[in-house]
Amino acid sequence: MTDNDAADDHDHQHDHDGHHHHDVDSVAAAVVTVSSSRGTDEDPAGDYIAAAFEEAGHEVVVRELIDDDYDSVQGTVDRLARRKDTDAVVTTGGTGVTPDDVTPEAVRGVLAKPLPGFGELFRRLSYEEVGTRTIGSRATAGVVSATPVFCLPGSENAVRLGVDEIILPEVGHLAGLAGRGLDEAEEDENQATNDEAKDEAADDESTSDE
Repeated sequence: MTDNDAADDHDHQHDHDGHHHHDVDSVAAAVVTVSSSRGTDEDPAGDYIAAAFEEAGHEVVVRELIDDDYDSVQGTVDRLARRKDTDAVVTTGGTGVTPDDVTPEAVRGVLAKPLPGFGELFRRLSYEEVGTRTIGSRATAGVVSATPVFCLPGSENAVRLGVDEIILPEVGHLAGLAGRGLDEAEEDENQATNDEAKDEAADDESTSDE
C-alpha cells in the first residue's frame, strides 16, 4: 500500500465515522395501527413493533389505533412526526391493494423526502418468504418533518421482517441524519429571539430616560 493509498483509506474512514456521528442510540418511537376491524386488545402487529423497539433499548412514547381513512392516516402521521418527543413513526396496516388500503397515498402527501430503498429492500426480503405475492405489498418509508416514517403491512409476519431486518438496524442512523442541525438551528433562533428582546428592553429604557 502506498502512502497515498493509506491517506485515502484514512480519509474514507474519517468520512465514514463523521457520517455516523449523528446516529441516535435510543429512539423515541410512535406506533400507529391502521385498521377498521381491530381493537386495542387485538393488535399483534402493533404489539410486536412496540415490544421489539423496547427490547432493542428504544422507547415507545405513543401508540394509536386509527381507521383506514385517508385524512385520519395523514393527519395522525403528520401530527406524530411533528412532536418534539418523537424520533420515528412506524405504522402497520393499509399498505395492500384493497379499496380501503390508503396508508401509502396518505403518508406520501406529507413526505418531505421519500426513502424508496425501504420498500425495495422489504419486498426483496419478503420474496424469500411469500414469493411473488410480495408484489401486493406497498410498504413505504420517508421523512416527515425531520422524522423517519416507516409504513409496514398489517400482518405480524411482515412486521417482524420489516422491524427486525430493516428498521431496527437503521432507525438510529436515519433519525440522526434526518434531525441533523435542527438543535443548532433552534438554539440560534432562540438566541436571536433573546437578543431581540434585550435590544427592545434597552430601547425602552433609553426612551424612558429621555
